Amino acid sequence: MIEIYHRPGINLSEVELNHLHQELMSVANECLETIPDYQCLSGKKSEYDRLIIAVSRDSEQKIDGFCSSYILEAKGLGNILHLGLTCVSLRARGLGLTHQLTGKVIMHYIFKYSLFSPVWISNVACVLSSLGNVAMHFEDVYPSPFMKNPKEYHVKMANYINDNFRKELYINVDADFCEKQFVFKNSVTGTMFEKSAEDSKFHHRNSMLNEFYKGLINFENGDEVLQIGKVSLMTYPKYLLRSLKLKSLKMMNSLNPIMPKARGSYSN
Repeated sequence: MIEIYHRPGINLSEVELNHLHQELMSVANECLETIPDYQCLSGKKSEYDRLIIAVSRDSEQKIDGFCSSYILEAKGLGNILHLGLTCVSLRARGLGLTHQLTGKVIMHYIFKYSLFSPVWISNVACVLSSLGNVAMHFEDVYPSPFMKNPKEYHVKMANYINDNFRKELYINVDADFCEKQFVFKNSVTGTMFEKSAEDSKFHHRNSMLNEFYKGLINFENGDEVLQIGKVSLMTYPKYLLRSLKLKSLKMMNSLNPIMPKARGSYSN
């Protein structure tokens, strides 16, 4: 069962909010070596005021996963749904909860705020599977293999996030932001979010997506990629088209191994 908590800092009592926080921490402690002071993990009401949280529970009502996403208010640009933090208990791995929880948050947001127009989303990660999934499942995502260059609104939103929401996204205050590639350099060095380029458990199943994002990230430097995209009720049919495009391209490369790889060479 998946339950949605909409801005729980506003809509729950202090007792209920403390109970929810303890539940989330029980899963986070399984997933993270150390608990960062940000997002829902901080326990601060002011943070919970801006969150949408999807919580999965088993048949005994014990929490086995959550997805906590920020509603970022970007003045003059509209709200951005930041995909945020997802943790799944070890006993529930392999059940597809990450996709289910994220999907629940997104659909809740669409139906509540933007039923007839696309929703802007953001994602910050050095996890290749996360970056690849956002590239595949959302529209107009930059950077991604499907968009060669950012559009004006991508740049404006990326710069607004860089200037205003580093703390919310757990980005090192001293990190340099590359506006051309949308990469935060030295963003997670020495933190629990730092990853190795060769750790296959964090790779996407599509090797072409892995290679594209490996080309952007210096893992030893603790870099992260900022993705800006859109989602709407029409996103799923477009996802199917992107899947077909990747399959076709992969087949062409396998038939002609000397053909150069298509990393970053085609656009939407």
